[in-house]
Amino acid sequence: MRSEATSVEDYLADLADDRQQAMTVVRRSIVEALPTGLEETMAWGMIAYVVPLETFADTYNGQPLLHTALASQKNCMSLYLHGIYGDPQLREIFEADYRATGKRYDVGKSCVRFRRLEDLPLDVVGRAIEGASVEQLIAQHESAMAGRKSGRRKRVP
Repeated sequence: MRSEATSVEDYLADLADDRQQAMTVVRRSIVEALPTGLEETMAWGMIAYVVPLETFADTYNGQPLLHTALASQKNCMSLYLHGIYGDPQLREIFEADYRATGKRYDVGKSCVRFRRLEDLPLDVVGRAIEGASVEQLIAQHESAMAGRKSGRRKRVP
């Protein structure tokens, strides 16, 4: 369910009331936890929190680096945590903290899926977002790209 909305406000307004309320609360939690240097935008059909190109433009696709994103899908809502994706230690801490809450841990490679706001431990998500700085995200990207440029593709864990 990719949105064609061009603003966060339009994106949220297009959602059903229950999704709109949940996404608004999660969005507020994200914004409160965001490291300095990120900006909120619409990208890839989602609410995205990115490193602006003015800060770091040397990306593999010319698009801003994605730190965190929030999307309403057909059967669930998804939170993309690219800020912890490339850091095994941050990812392990996130998983342990999440599982300790007793809430269902439904994840993909870089996303957490949840059906209701009550299914998402906002404090754990906030700590994960806070823990992944812009500098770390840029360093992860540069490390991954260095492997590609040298002929060896360096896989981000």
